[in-house]
Amino acid sequence: MSRLWSKFAPVLSGACLLGLVGRVFCADEQPVTQEQLKELKRQNEALQQQLQNQQKLIDGLTQKVTDVQNNAARENDQAGELPPMPSRGFSPLQLGKVHLSGEGGAAFFHSGSHGPFPNSEFRIDEAKLFIEAPLWKDVYFFSEVNITTRESMDEFMQIGELYIDLENLSRFWNRDGWLNLRVGRMDIPFGEEYQTRDAIDNPLISHSLTDIWGVDEGLEIYGSIAKFQYALAVQNGGHPALRDFDPDKSIALRIGYDPTKRVHLSLSAMRTGALAVNGDTFSELWFGNALIRSLDNANATTFQANLLEADAQVRWSKGYLKGAGGYVKYNDNGSADLQREIYYYYFEGRHHFLPKFYAAGRWSQMFAPNGFPLVGNGTWNEYFFSPTLTERLSRLSLGLGYRFNSNLLLKGEYSFNEGQELGGEKRNHENMVSLEAAFAF
Repeated sequence: MSRLWSKFAPVLSGACLLGLVGRVFCADEQPVTQEQLKELKRQNEALQQQLQNQQKLIDGLTQKVTDVQNNAARENDQAGELPPMPSRGFSPLQLGKVHLSGEGGAAFFHSGSHGPFPNSEFRIDEAKLFIEAPLWKDVYFFSEVNITTRESMDEFMQIGELYIDLENLSRFWNRDGWLNLRVGRMDIPFGEEYQTRDAIDNPLISHSLTDIWGVDEGLEIYGSIAKFQYALAVQNGGHPALRDFDPDKSIALRIGYDPTKRVHLSLSAMRTGALAVNGDTFSELWFGNALIRSLDNANATTFQANLLEADAQVRWSKGYLKGAGGYVKYNDNGSADLQREIYYYYFEGRHHFLPKFYAAGRWSQMFAPNGFPLVGNGTWNEYFFSPTLTERLSRLSLGLGYRFNSNLLLKGEYSFNEGQELGGEKRNHENMVSLEAAFAF
């Protein structure tokens, strides 16, 4: 109200002054004298003083209303009332104290004869619901329900993240944001790509060849101190969501640093922990468009992988350029004591040529000198479950996008895929064209 009054007060004052001037000039069409001008000035000053007094009265009433609201909020807090949810991205639908939001994508895929979509498929590429609710002061519940994802063999409901978030624990020693804690089922904090993997966040439709991500049960501490950020998670490591078949745990650590507002750097390290061949079966970590599995099911009882990755990103007003490079070492306790080393990297860029129109590209490669089950843009039956091992993969993804706003994105992409199996045979006919409408609410 005070804003409206301050906006229109000069207009009203001017109107009154014009009215007075008009009255003086028009009355009997007499010439304006010096005394009349002085009278006009005096009346104008009186009007200005009256408006200022009214503005002070409005400001005082506004402050009193604010004080009453703050007192009520403090009383509710002392009585155990729940705090409001913090803003976490899109504007969610609020159902009482529960916030509901979601995102997804409807897409068309066509790949070569050895790719995952040789039949030119229309597909619900992704559909997710997010449920958030405050539990107590700076304590929140978050849940992700995956109705379907691209990795799903068929439509089904599956839990994604689900955790209790205890925010800003460091406030107890007057250090805001230094320490936060999550307990439940969370993203594995390794690398940076997984943070923009969802359809609405990804400028392209495909991902890098490594495409490292995963969701696992455990606990995570995270925070930021000056220009540094960190995340440290201890999780089960194995794929089953309800059981852990080995006492060894997965540990992932990422440390980030922002030397300037436009530059971000990070270093990540992770061990999957020893995973049981019979029980865990696969790691919870997604790698190379599949999960990490044992290479010696006949003799090994446990297997594991250790990973390192460095990430860098440079941003400007209309786009960014980022990249990452990493190393994976696999081993198990089988009779052959199998070990494998994999090297990988990717570069990605995006630039807005118009405010809503952009072009994007990504180049990525993987190298496994002694071979590894790398699916890439092939099929699981041919390159994951079979004994066929891949020595090298390359992918070039080029795309265009039009972002209507933060909640709606149209994009198209063509990706060139090629590789080589351990025996030297080429991997061809895996190129793919794709179109997608991504949304969020």
